[in-house]
Amino acid sequence: MKQPIRIGILGAAKIAPISILGPAKDLPDVSVTAIAARELARAEAMASAHGVPHAVAGYEALLARDDVDLVHVALPASLHAKWSIRALQAGKAVLCEKPFALSGAEARAMVAAAGMAGLPLIEAFHYRFHPAMLEALRLIGDGAIGAPLGGEAVFSVPIAWSETEFRWRPELGGGALMDLGAYCIHALRQIAGEPRVRNAAAAVSHGVDETTAADLAFPGGFEGRIETSMAAGQRRAHLRVQGEAGSIEVTNFMAPQIGCRFRMERGGKVDMLRVDPRSSFAWQLDHVVAVLRGEADPVTGGRDAIANMEAIDAIRARPGAI
Repeated sequence: MKQPIRIGILGAAKIAPISILGPAKDLPDVSVTAIAARELARAEAMASAHGVPHAVAGYEALLARDDVDLVHVALPASLHAKWSIRALQAGKAVLCEKPFALSGAEARAMVAAAGMAGLPLIEAFHYRFHPAMLEALRLIGDGAIGAPLGGEAVFSVPIAWSETEFRWRPELGGGALMDLGAYCIHALRQIAGEPRVRNAAAAVSHGVDETTAADLAFPGGFEGRIETSMAAGQRRAHLRVQGEAGSIEVTNFMAPQIGCRFRMERGGKVDMLRVDPRSSFAWQLDHVVAVLRGEADPVTGGRDAIANMEAIDAIRARPGAI
């Protein structure tokens, strides 16, 4: 049997049970050994609920452990660069939640640290590893709908304002674009390359963008649009790509397991493609394990993560008012 991959989680965050703790239970060669939080009681509560053997007070204490191979950085975006770099310097591979950083500059520093350490630094764009997205990219790349002409990526979900909700805290890297729109930018980039911002607009509330929309120009004439919102009443999620000979639409592209419709139209015929029900987070963990075992190269992180943050920087620099 292969030596287990041992995971330590930085932050007793809501994402941790979904992204790591649940999927790890289904993999015999993966174990979560420790959870760290600033307040020990929070780490203890999550560790107890999920059968994790160790709860740790403070992030440095987790990085000092010798029973952790991979650190999952499940902290607000404002802490991603600091703790990803420290984990790498401590000799740990890193799976960092999205958005990767607060800026392209931070992302470059993180990637440089990974290069210096010679260790993987993977951005947790879990949707990118799901068979639905892989199949959409394959079909588009194979010319199933002809040359791609344009696309739209939308991800909006209501997030109630609270002074303790990090997505409403500007100093923590909050806002719709950073938390939700990062998926939209990333998805279009996987299809069309690196964008130029044609125009962008945002509605600001409590110091963060509650809603952002942007029109993007990609190489080869591909025209893209992203829309994202965390305003009340907003609940939309889809990726649409129009080609010369047809179109593809994937609803809930960022998490197909919650209910997804994969529709392809070409030549007047509509096909509804089967969607694998397994969690995108489980597929992501499969990929992470393969990378750590030297069986695959990272799909996210590196230059891809830098480029996504640079696109976010460019959109944030341009918005007017919606």
